[in-house]
Parts: sequence; structure tokens; C-alpha cells
Amino acid sequence: MDNKLKKHRIKRKAVQGGWGILSNGYLKGFLKGQIYKGPLKNFCVPGMNCYSCPGALGACPIGAAQSVFDGRQRKFAFYVAGWLAMVGLIAGRLVCGWLCLFGLVQELLYKIPAPKLTVPQKADKVLRLFKYVFLLVFVFALPFFYRSKTGMGDPFFCKYICPVGTLEGGIPLVILDKGIRSAIGALFKWKFALLVLCILASIFIYRPFCKYICPLGAFYALFQKVGFIKMSVDDNACISCGACAKICKMDVDPAKEPNSTECIRCGECIKVCPKNALCFDTGKNRVV
Repeated sequence: MDNKLKKHRIKRKAVQGGWGILSNGYLKGFLKGQIYKGPLKNFCVPGMNCYSCPGALGACPIGAAQSVFDGRQRKFAFYVAGWLAMVGLIAGRLVCGWLCLFGLVQELLYKIPAPKLTVPQKADKVLRLFKYVFLLVFVFALPFFYRSKTGMGDPFFCKYICPVGTLEGGIPLVILDKGIRSAIGALFKWKFALLVLCILASIFIYRPFCKYICPLGAFYALFQKVGFIKMSVDDNACISCGACAKICKMDVDPAKEPNSTECIRCGECIKVCPKNALCFDTGKNRVV
């Protein structure tokens, strides 16, 4: 492996892990099985990070959006939507590549020696649309329109699907809290099974949750082509060698579509380009 690429990968893993530790730094929660409920919980972190994780210092934006919708009054989550739109306009899916702890978990699982699977292109193209379905249906529509007999809704994605919540919140609380452990039912077993499937899939497919399920990645993808940080290609320098497309595990060809909605801005394509034709661009400055 090229030394420059190796250093870049170590740097990105350090940032991912460091952010994960920082955003889940409430040690008392892990020691006592309690959820932090201080003032920092009023703020949403940029990436997927379960509110119920014993160490979580901030709120998950997906969970925060649903908590507004599932109340007795249907209120639009202007703060959450505005915050996510701002992050999306500034960074796009760079958050996915550099700040998502669950993305790091999937990447580490993918390193396990095992035959790697390539999803057929036609099926892959359709499956990638599912994350937009999860965003529209499970994050916005169902929590907004559904009401139980008591007049309350449900945070559908967090409650019934999200493997991040099971890994970061459900399992730690079950281990640490005897009362919760004794109350385990069908819902936890269902979500645990989904987590196991996601873990197994991550061994064979690179970041399957990010590619096919994550509603936050889908939201940020909407801003990928108009965001402040873009990727640009110097057509005069590019020799069409295909090195950037070959290194991309998200199956993007940066030379042809540098601002693809599937790009997580990991930057590996920039490091392997033999002619320095690729770079991050803020409109005025090249950011290598």
C-alpha cells in the first residue's frame, strides 16, 4: 500500500474514533447505566449517535426529528432540519466519512478476512434508493401522521429499525441495568437480529448500512452537489487511469462524478491520483 494512502487511512480512523469517544464521553453513564440528560443533550451531533447510549453527550438528529413529530401536536422540527441543512450545505456526506462512529464500526468489520461480495450494479442502484425511502417514510411520514389511541406517535426508525441504537444504547443498557434486562421482549430481540444482520453484512459488503439504509446519509446526500465543500477534477491533469474509481469502496467514479451523492468524502481517491487531478474545493481554495 502507498505510504501516503496508509497515513491518510490512519488519520481518518483516528478522527472517526476520536469523535466517537468525544461525543460519547459521559463515563458516569457507562459506570451506572444511566443516560446523560444535561444541557448538551439539547444539541444534535452531526452524525448518527444514539440518544440512549449511556455515554452520549448530544442528541441524534434522526431521533430528535422524530421526537418532535411523535408528540400530541404535529410540529415540524425546524431546529433539527435547519441544523442538518446547515451541516449538509457545509460538508455534505463528509460527516459520513469522517465523523460517523457506526461507519467506523462497519469499516473495521469489513477488514475481517472473508470473501467480499459485489452487489450486481442494477440491484445496487435500486437498493441505494431505499435510504431515501427510510428517510421519507420512517423518519418523517409515519411519526408525523400515525397516532395511537392515546394520541401519541412512535419514533418508527429508532424504535423498530436503527441498529445504531441497538449497538450504542440497547445492548449497553441491557448489560448495565437489571430492570431493563428483565424486561427484554420481542422488540429488543427483533432489533438485535437486525443488528446481527447488519454486522454480518458489513463483513462482506463495505458499509451496507450507509449505502442502503441510513436516512441521515440520505439527507446529507441531498446537499452533496451544492455544498460548500465539493470535489473537483482538473480535466487537463486527469489521464483517465481509473485509479480513483478502483480505490473507491462506495463504487463511485470520482473522475466522472466527483460530487456523487454516494461519495462519503473519505479522500482516498485524492491520495491515489498519480497526477493530483482530484481535490476538495471550497470554491476559492483547493483543499488537498
